[in-house]
Amino acid sequence: MSDNIPVGLKYSTDHEWARVEGAHITIGVTAFAVEQLGDITLVSIDVKVGDELAKGKAFGTIESVKTLSDLLSPVSGKVVEINKALDTSPELVNDDCYGKAWMIVIESSDSSRAAKELLDDKAYAEHVKNST
Repeated sequence: MSDNIPVGLKYSTDHEWARVEGAHITIGVTAFAVEQLGDITLVSIDVKVGDELAKGKAFGTIESVKTLSDLLSPVSGKVVEINKALDTSPELVNDDCYGKAWMIVIESSDSSRAAKELLDDKAYAEHVKNST
C-alpha cells in the first residue's frame, strides 16, 4: 500500500492529502480513500473561492457506488481555487487522485505550522496499516 503514498505530500488521518507550496496548500483525497470508496460517481465542493475554511470542517462530499463521505479540510485558511473539472469528471479521482483530481487550494496564513500538524508519508503509511 505504501507504494501508493507519494513522498513530499502531507496527510490527514481522514485520508486527505495536502501539497504545501508557500502559502498555498492544494488538497485532495488519498489513494487509500479512493480504494475504500470504490468508483467515484460525484464530487460536490460546497465552498466558494473566498470562503474561510477551518481545519476539520467539511468542504464538500464525495460519492461512490458504495457510500457518501464528507471531504474534510486538513488545514485552515481561505479557499483560493476549486477544481471545476470534478463537476463533470468525478472519475478523475479514481484515475489520478494525486494529480488532476486535486479538489481545492487553500491560502493559509501559517502553512508551515499547518504542514507540521499533518502526517508525512511514513506516518500516514503506518496510519493506513493500522486502519485496515
